[in-house]
Amino acid sequence: MALKQRDGFSGRFGVIAAAAGSAVGLGNIWRFPYITGENGGGAFLLLYLFFIIVIGVPVMLSEFVIGRRSQSNALGSFKKLSPGSGWWLIGLMGIVAAFVILSFYSTVAGWTLEYISQSIQNSFQGKNSAQLTADFNNFTSGSYWPVLWQLIFMGLTAWVVLAGIQKGIEKYTKILMPILLFMIIVVCIRSVTLPGAEKGLKFLFEPHFEKLTLQGVLMALGQAAF
Repeated sequence: MALKQRDGFSGRFGVIAAAAGSAVGLGNIWRFPYITGENGGGAFLLLYLFFIIVIGVPVMLSEFVIGRRSQSNALGSFKKLSPGSGWWLIGLMGIVAAFVILSFYSTVAGWTLEYISQSIQNSFQGKNSAQLTADFNNFTSGSYWPVLWQLIFMGLTAWVVLAGIQKGIEKYTKILMPILLFMIIVVCIRSVTLPGAEKGLKFLFEPHFEKLTLQGVLMALGQAAF
């Protein structure tokens, strides 16, 4: 009986889009500029790039090599490449970590669906920061809508995953990642045209090595890991 052909990516762009989609998130778009400026600006950025080159890139390449060699999931890869050893625990840790991260991101993604709904209804018009903060706190402390939006997001995620790699993950990352990139470019252009943008760029990029503490080093390492 012929073996069923294993689903996979159809091209390099799909792989890059999917990898970027799994890595680029709130930690890069919202958190990263803030912690960069608070921990030395350009000094933190240089340290972050150092960790990317020394740790991030080798780990990423090793994951590609393990996956291509074993043609299996995170747990099965180590069992196949190193049978009888305890390396399968590394794969198990990866799965558990992904589950824990999903439990967080699915909640935040549910919030974004609520904000999309509110934006369509123009519910933010005329409200100041205090009112917007109160609205957010009221929403997140609720027992119905946050859970509903999270379930909707999980349903959409399951729908994409069940469609497979080419017809699911690859198909939609090829659409959504260019849209995300376009939105980031628009936000960047808008940001540098606002009053005080020069101070913001200085806060973000001017190196201050005296502000780089041990905690900042660990933050750079954690950011590179993500």
